[in-house]
Amino acid sequence: MTAAPLDRRAVVGLIERTGVVAIVRLPEGDQIHEVAAALVAGGVHVFEVTMTVPGAVEIIAALVASAGPDVVVGAGTVLDGPTASAVIEAGAAFVVSPVFSPEVVAVCREADRAVMPGCFSPTEILTAWNAGADLVKVFPATSLGPGFFKDVLAPLPALRLMPTGGVTRENAGSWIGAGAVAIGVGSALVDRAAVRDRRFDQIQQNARAFIDAVAAARPQTGVVKPR
Repeated sequence: MTAAPLDRRAVVGLIERTGVVAIVRLPEGDQIHEVAAALVAGGVHVFEVTMTVPGAVEIIAALVASAGPDVVVGAGTVLDGPTASAVIEAGAAFVVSPVFSPEVVAVCREADRAVMPGCFSPTEILTAWNAGADLVKVFPATSLGPGFFKDVLAPLPALRLMPTGGVTRENAGSWIGAGAVAIGVGSALVDRAAVRDRRFDQIQQNARAFIDAVAAARPQTGVVKPR
């Protein structure tokens, strides 16, 4: 049964409440449904299928059609407006890019879909935010560290930042403690070896570990309401 689509504010709210976005970037897409089920069983209800996965648009459409009402499927590695339109047409509830493309942001805002452009510098982050980003994906976060978030948010506390790249079980709480509203996690969560060997229980355990790490770090932080 196809789940009723969530509106943009509801999608952003769910991402902020759960605090974890799984990045599904695999060389093949034939096991993504099993991966998605394991993620949900572990408490991660928001995941993006990157455009580097063969047949990504069709996979997104199939996942959306089978998703429960508390599952949000998005698209990642979206680089241009036509691709953003295609994944939105397929049912993607949010769109993520590794870079800031004004065209992608504009397409998503026109369609009332959540958008998370990738940015690196404070100027780029603020420019994307002012252009209409719902969350700003700080990428590659591994090059910056949690201290960068504290430094940026001190003069710009309204920003909603999500680190991606280099987020692990060990440092997940540090990012939340530094002010991130959510974390984007790829291989540390969706382990390719576990997928290859069909050890979906490992994916579920990874998901639970990240959810627990975020929850443990949350008491000292606040969550900004979606704009």
